[in-house]
Amino acid sequence: MVAPIPSQITNILGTIVDPYLNKDLVSAKLIHEIAIHENKIAIRLQYPYPLHKISELKQRISLAIQTDWPGYEILLNIRWKVRHHAVQKGLKPKSAIKNIIAVASGKGGVGKSTVAVNLALALRGLGASVALLDADIYGPSQPRMLGKQGLRATTQHKKLQPIESMGVQSISIGYLIEEENPMIWRGPMVSSALQQLINETAWAECDYMIIDLPPGTGDIQLTLAQKIPISGAVVVTTPQDISLLDARKACKMFEKVEVPVLGIVENMSWHVCSQCSHQEPIFGLEGGQRMANEFNLPLLAQLPLVAKVRELCDAGTPVVAAEPHSPLAEPYWEMAQQVAAKLSLRAVDYTAAMPEIVVEN
Repeated sequence: MVAPIPSQITNILGTIVDPYLNKDLVSAKLIHEIAIHENKIAIRLQYPYPLHKISELKQRISLAIQTDWPGYEILLNIRWKVRHHAVQKGLKPKSAIKNIIAVASGKGGVGKSTVAVNLALALRGLGASVALLDADIYGPSQPRMLGKQGLRATTQHKKLQPIESMGVQSISIGYLIEEENPMIWRGPMVSSALQQLINETAWAECDYMIIDLPPGTGDIQLTLAQKIPISGAVVVTTPQDISLLDARKACKMFEKVEVPVLGIVENMSWHVCSQCSHQEPIFGLEGGQRMANEFNLPLLAQLPLVAKVRELCDAGTPVVAAEPHSPLAEPYWEMAQQVAAKLSLRAVDYTAAMPEIVVEN
């Protein structure tokens, strides 16, 4: 058998489509090297986002090549690296935080905080470094969901020290006040507090920061859009028409402030009975998909309404951390993979890697 040449292997790789990028490996520019020596074919791929199912990808590639070139050993080296992506005009990405992703909803009670914490933990589980900012000043819930309620954030060198839980660093107004104390603040005070939480915290370097926004399109959302460099947003809704009405407002708000929406997450898509496992779409069918189609956005995930997901969050061990290999956790892993992949398609911002030049007389 005549030995293959790199261009023939490239042609085969061009038939394999990444399901999250919706591009083949060649057009997605994932191939960094192809080397052929004796009966071995070595391929090195560089992905722009963390991969969940590397073994499946390796199997697909090996099968495709060995169909045409049986008897050759396939050596695959698949790596990934998250880069800084473009943010709003006039703002510069933070050097320590590669990408800030806002998780928003137009209406409260749709499970946005549950989505945010599981998204952060799933990205961490994929191998990325992750931070979580609880921007809900009036109703912070992340300390309890992360199992850190009652802890107090400390300061060092005039900077708040984030609290780490399950590999994710986090900060919240809930780490600064008693859990049951209400925050009776006007809008400007809330906006100022949000800026302090993000700018005056000693964040360790991270690939992603997830911001759990309060519901609505008010002062905090406007401050976020004008003052904080955001790479993308995720809008959470239920299939219910009333929820979709407010979620549309959130999408339009992000459009106006030039923050790209990465996609829609439909939560509570169906209820799963804890007794018989019967599934019932109690809030309606396919509302999230219709909204995604309306805004020409991807539907990132459809998440079920299951009592155990709520129970685990209340206990401070969200499902992705408590039962990572369970069927309950699977749609959250898929959601994280979709979010990371869709963000990787955005323009790369190279200015964050450039040194700041200061000229002194």
